[in-house]
Amino acid sequence: MAGMGGQDQQHGGKGYSVPTGLPYALQELRSRLGSANDLLKDLYDGAYPAEYEPVADSLYGAYRTAADLAPARNVTGCKEHPDGAVDPTVPDGWGRCLICNHRRRLNERSAPTPAEETPRLPEGPARRATLGSLTAQFALVNERSFDLGTSSRPKEFAALAEALHRAFVLARELSRPRNSSGCAQHPGAPVDPDAPPGEECIFCAGRRRQAQRAAGTPQMLPRVPRGERRMPLRRRFERPPGL
Repeated sequence: MAGMGGQDQQHGGKGYSVPTGLPYALQELRSRLGSANDLLKDLYDGAYPAEYEPVADSLYGAYRTAADLAPARNVTGCKEHPDGAVDPTVPDGWGRCLICNHRRRLNERSAPTPAEETPRLPEGPARRATLGSLTAQFALVNERSFDLGTSSRPKEFAALAEALHRAFVLARELSRPRNSSGCAQHPGAPVDPDAPPGEECIFCAGRRRQAQRAAGTPQMLPRVPRGERRMPLRRRFERPPGL
């Protein structure tokens, strides 16, 4: 499937032929999209996160198939790490590859590091994935895959792969354990019904109760060298005379 990127050159000529394997890949893609669509229809508002896992797996399989049909991408512009992470704070004259820029920063300490100026995404509803957003994204996937065929251009497969990847990310986020306890350390912990608001995490509540029951901080006894006794032994019975 790596040769699908040559379709642009073939479309302009009269002797265009369907690339080997393209019909089978299209059939597999449509089959995976149909499976994802059926799984998505069974979801409902308030569905348990585990119910989103099959949807995320199906969408990822469809994304991989569409990505194989699309031309090769170089996200970072780096020959060594074409699919690596993108540097969020690229200094002037540098490339976009985060790995190469990190190596360069080790040699040039004066350059800003990503931790200093990395823009943070806003917290709140803007970052929350919902069933509605997943359904809307999958509708876009269906729209872009409706007219795909053996004569479609590589950029059409690339647009479909991008839409599928966004749908997969939404489904993956919805499949994660939800933070019902409000605890950053134990997001999937059970909720303590007797805890005050903001302290519902049952693990943290148990630790607080143990700390309250403790009478004081236990202190370690000084270490006794080998061969010496910590305190004299007390005999239960007196030693008989003459021994």
